[in-house]
Amino acid sequence: MRTINTGDTAWVLASAALVLFMTPGLALFYGGLVRAKNVLGVMMQCFFCIGAVTVIWVMFGYSLAFGHDAGGGLIGDLGLAGMTNAHHAVPGFPHLTIPPLAFGIFQMMFAIITAALIAGGGADRMKFTGFALFIIVWTVLVYLPIAHWVFSPEGWLARRGVIDFAGGTVVEINSGFSALGLALVLGRRRGWPREAMVPHSVPLGLVGVGILWFGWFGFNAGSAGAANGVATQAFLNTQVAAAAGLLGWLAVEKATTRFATTVGAGSGAIAGMVAITPCAGFVGTMPSFLIGALAGALCAGAVKLKFRWRYDDSLDVLGVHGVGGVIGTVLLGVFATTSVNAAGANGLASGGGWHLLGEQVLATVVCAAFACGMTALVAKVVDKAVGLRVSPDDENLGLDESQHAENAYATASTSGHR
Repeated sequence: MRTINTGDTAWVLASAALVLFMTPGLALFYGGLVRAKNVLGVMMQCFFCIGAVTVIWVMFGYSLAFGHDAGGGLIGDLGLAGMTNAHHAVPGFPHLTIPPLAFGIFQMMFAIITAALIAGGGADRMKFTGFALFIIVWTVLVYLPIAHWVFSPEGWLARRGVIDFAGGTVVEINSGFSALGLALVLGRRRGWPREAMVPHSVPLGLVGVGILWFGWFGFNAGSAGAANGVATQAFLNTQVAAAAGLLGWLAVEKATTRFATTVGAGSGAIAGMVAITPCAGFVGTMPSFLIGALAGALCAGAVKLKFRWRYDDSLDVLGVHGVGGVIGTVLLGVFATTSVNAAGANGLASGGGWHLLGEQVLATVVCAAFACGMTALVAKVVDKAVGLRVSPDDENLGLDESQHAENAYATASTSGHR
């Protein structure tokens, strides 16, 4: 390894804290979007992911994701289990200027937020015990393999030349299509789509968006692994794409419904940041604007598909994170340039030909199909084992009371009314 750089180390550790802060931000965002009787239910699921995924990561998850390849580029070995051998170079990363343990901590926060995102797909109707078992099994069987395939240089997709700066496949496509698999197994909420299930607190949700926006700078710029020019470009790209996504979403809303909504503004900003996530350290500023604007506009349309196709992804994880991740991962094959990051590749627009674009499309299809299919299988098995969905009476009462014997607000009704 190179000599440890204290500035790089400080930046990555601070970025890890920012990424962790995104999960409480997500809890606020989700909590604001559900009905009052389910606020604590979805927030508890997000916080449970912090505890469960941390333990899995430390015990063996980090090793399976980033350990030496155990064969075929599919999964790592157990050489780093228990976060041991922390002074050894991370396999495939011989030139890190930060302690390997700092790298492991940073990546742990990615695993946490990805698991928490899935809670939005099953909001309003999941048993807590079912969710807890589901997310534990999902982390092991879905997240860790995809993380090894793409994030580890020894993974089979990385070996093919797939690039993903901060998780367009591992985090965004994975969570979005996993949420779809979970929602299909759970079935629709009682009364949906006949009944309007409107957010109970848009201001609370917007506070969550603000925290997510703040944390995303650590998510993307921290993925440079150093306090350098690539991190700076990733930071700027994140802000530009978020702003463009916000405007793109609002433009579509205004054109189609005559109203620009605050929920749309927050969702558009998130869509822009989702799309720029795989691209942040590989593209220039102006492509970031285009990627963000396209994501805002296209994700605004994508969230409406659930009403046409009748799948109940409660909080639009597929429409925002899944579709946004696809947009960013594919467009990276067009706009990537080594003039921004020599460790990347040149895409179609930079004279690199069609190769990178083809590999990015392959990664998109493979990760989406694996995440959706394997998640549905895990959900079915967990449903048979302990049950995934609450009873009709408990769903009417609300998850806060039926699962946690609590109310988010002192004035909340105990009769299940909004």
